[in-house]
Amino acid sequence: MPVRATSLKLPVDLKTRVDRLANGMGETPHALMVRAIEAQVEALERHQAFIDDSIRADKAMEASGMGYALEDVVAYIRALRAGKKPKKPKPVAWRKSA
Repeated sequence: MPVRATSLKLPVDLKTRVDRLANGMGETPHALMVRAIEAQVEALERHQAFIDDSIRADKAMEASGMGYALEDVVAYIRALRAGKKPKKPKPVAWRKSA
């Protein structure tokens, strides 16, 4: 994989913590920082995808006037958690047609 060098200036106390953790884990501070940055970037990308999906779903719901009743969704999730195979909730109209 191609790499690009960068400079990262850290507060002394953070660098000390990174060094301590890396040494305790038997890896270099560089490897620990790369792994930590990659994990955080992946988490931020997943969060952004969640937000984007939510916005799309909200727009679709606004356009269709259809959604899911909270009680139905909660019952479905509880049944899944209990190891059952429930039927998926059915969409319902949440507003009257204009």
